[in-house]
Amino acid sequence: MPVTKRDYYEVLGVSRSASETELKAAYRKLALQYHPDRNPGDKEAEEKFKEAAEAYGVLCDGQKRAAYDAYGHQGLSGMGGGGFDPSQMDLGDILSQVFGFGDIFGGRGSQRNRPMKGDDLRYDLTLTFEEAVFGKTVDIQVPKMVACDHCGGKGAEPGSGTITCPACHGRGEQIYSQGFLSVRRTCSHCGGAGQIIKQVCRECRGEGYRHVNKKLKVNIPAGIADGNRLRVAGEGQPGANGGPNGDLYIFFGVREHPVFERHENDLHCTVPINITQAALGDTIDVPSLEGPKKLEVPEGTQHGTELRLRGIGVPEVQGRGRGDLVVHIAVKIPSKLSREQRKLFEQLAETLPVNNEPHEKGLLDKVKDYFM
Repeated sequence: MPVTKRDYYEVLGVSRSASETELKAAYRKLALQYHPDRNPGDKEAEEKFKEAAEAYGVLCDGQKRAAYDAYGHQGLSGMGGGGFDPSQMDLGDILSQVFGFGDIFGGRGSQRNRPMKGDDLRYDLTLTFEEAVFGKTVDIQVPKMVACDHCGGKGAEPGSGTITCPACHGRGEQIYSQGFLSVRRTCSHCGGAGQIIKQVCRECRGEGYRHVNKKLKVNIPAGIADGNRLRVAGEGQPGANGGPNGDLYIFFGVREHPVFERHENDLHCTVPINITQAALGDTIDVPSLEGPKKLEVPEGTQHGTELRLRGIGVPEVQGRGRGDLVVHIAVKIPSKLSREQRKLFEQLAETLPVNNEPHEKGLLDKVKDYFM
């Protein structure tokens, strides 16, 4: 009894109105799920992979799809037997041509030889509070790789050159037969380069690079905050095959200050005053990162009042203007009084209103009113 083929749309799990993008997405999912490299020795997975490849081969071809939609499998009898033969395509062809990524199971050597940007580097730098506010220039040493001076980054002794890899004959890849497929893999002998060094460099031992602690001078802008980062272009690892260097990213940590706290670009501090200064007002000295500053305390200032000195906070990073210095007033009550001070306070108390006077309700009365 002849074997009946499944409907191609059913095989891919799409509707008959599926777009080309939907077809590709469905086939990609099945190809990755059932590929023999992921299912070694699994005949069922191999058959499902072949079935999905055949279905996609038909439905991605406009002429064949129209014939299939009109007449089913019979409509393909004169068009090459229906679909394409997956044995004629290796995995690199399928994934690269259909989906645009052929390197997932071992890409082509030509891809490995293209110029590639070097890796980025990270450097953590801790600053004092003042250094972050005002900025500075610092010297740092970054562990990284640089091209070998002796071989110019080629990895070979000067004048020795390279030879064609005997394993892949310069292709950078080797072809292996696996099941019904021919799978291309990067040549393990030359690493995909297609060439082998005749005599390795005696300085770098063929790596083409050497490890150094490179000294860099870095200008830190004023206003840097904890957690900010600074990019230094081209100071990362060297690129491969003539590609550009990566970048260096400096991440900043800022130590706490014993007096000031930073809220965005404002500086905050707490300054104590006595009760007479709060009641009568005064001009006091307050700390700043630029030395003491004069601050006018208005008459009748209450505990917790915030007073501002404009423009002596943190500068905007690479911008204009500065934040403010916000002074939090703490009114200090003396814990001990001399006999003379007590007498003066008693005289003052006779002139001040208290909470239990008739014109002002006490707290208990207010609570009673709330619940009545």
